Amino acid sequence: MKGKGFKWGTVLGLALLGFSRSTGWALNKGLSFPLLSSYTGSAFIKGTILAVEGFIGLFVPVLLGYYSDTLKSKHGRRRPFIMTGGVLAGIAALMIYGSYVMEAPLWGFALVLGFFYLSMHLYTAQYRALMPDTIESGHRGKASGVITLLEWAGNLFLFGLAGFLIAKAVAETGESEGIKALAQTTYLKVPFLVTAAFLVGAALFVYFIVKEPEAPEIMEDESLWDYLKSIVENRDFLKFYAAQTLWWMSFEFIAIFLYGILAYILYGSASEENIKAVTSLGLYLMALFNVTVLLGALPGGIIYDRLGRRLSIVLGGVIFALPQLWGWFVTSRTEIVIALGLAGVGWGILMAASYPVIGDLLTRFEKEAFTGRYYGFFEATRALPLLLAGVLGGAIVDLTGENYRVLFPIGALMVLLAMPMIWRMRNLDVTAEG
Repeated sequence: MKGKGFKWGTVLGLALLGFSRSTGWALNKGLSFPLLSSYTGSAFIKGTILAVEGFIGLFVPVLLGYYSDTLKSKHGRRRPFIMTGGVLAGIAALMIYGSYVMEAPLWGFALVLGFFYLSMHLYTAQYRALMPDTIESGHRGKASGVITLLEWAGNLFLFGLAGFLIAKAVAETGESEGIKALAQTTYLKVPFLVTAAFLVGAALFVYFIVKEPEAPEIMEDESLWDYLKSIVENRDFLKFYAAQTLWWMSFEFIAIFLYGILAYILYGSASEENIKAVTSLGLYLMALFNVTVLLGALPGGIIYDRLGRRLSIVLGGVIFALPQLWGWFVTSRTEIVIALGLAGVGWGILMAASYPVIGDLLTRFEKEAFTGRYYGFFEATRALPLLLAGVLGGAIVDLTGENYRVLFPIGALMVLLAMPMIWRMRNLDVTAEG
């Protein structure tokens, strides 16, 4: 597995793929909750529907990541999944728009969302595995910084586009509620069309342009059971996966219920009218969060390579958690903007520093041939929080009398609990050579 130094062409190709996937997830996070609010006001129902992504992501990347490690194809181990998943995800994005404008029932709209989630996760593990497949340890932090930068730029682009279109729709219709104004114009279809184009285009670009290294010979392959068992037996993998589950739980509490949080803080309740009234603000804050994530991403990757894995991850985690603790006390738009902006810097550092960890651990334990399956589990521990956050977060909000604000301190606590796990990883700062 030598000769895999930093290659700008490969990294930028993967970054483009990350950009496209981020537009897809941003479309989901930016518009699905407001659109679902047209069907139901229950936080539990909306959270449960959105949590379907977590359920799918819990199993599909693990299984397909394992299978892609063993795939013998002239087209590569990862690229066939990337092309298939990207094309289907683009089609699914168009179906979301179609089902809404055709006034499909709630169950129909939920099924289309489920198809979108499935399509996106068909190539989640393969996308993640392709970076350590092509970039050697010692350069992965820099590569991760660039890829993370473009990933979150994709979020920023889509949120900014949606916010711009909502502003135009409000000006043209005179409707004060952003999502309602957007639905009354032809602008609603634009984010879906753009997202579909990026998803399909980037997948085809990677399939035809990015070159995979020759598949390594697997001398002693792990069975699916042995692979899952080895994660539990190897404490470093277990600690990292557990820690990642906690900090993604914190993130998803905010991401899923941001509109409800804003409506509760600014208007005292998360009614359908109040949620739609804060849609424009929510999109602006998502865009701002992504801008500050960009500010943290590249330094996070550099810190990872040069100053150490533990330091970079813990630094990012603490910076992400502290504004959430403050979130319990915020009362104004200005305070919300500052809190989420600061949290974004920490999240950018945390994302750039955590992405290469599995690849470096596999290098350390001489298991680089198994990047697909281990990054499949990596993605599962990101999907599990989405599954739990949607259901548990919705239940917590309902049980606390629609108090969405409580999700801030709970999220901060989860991040802070994850940091000791990272600090106690024995091989985190040990390279394959060391």
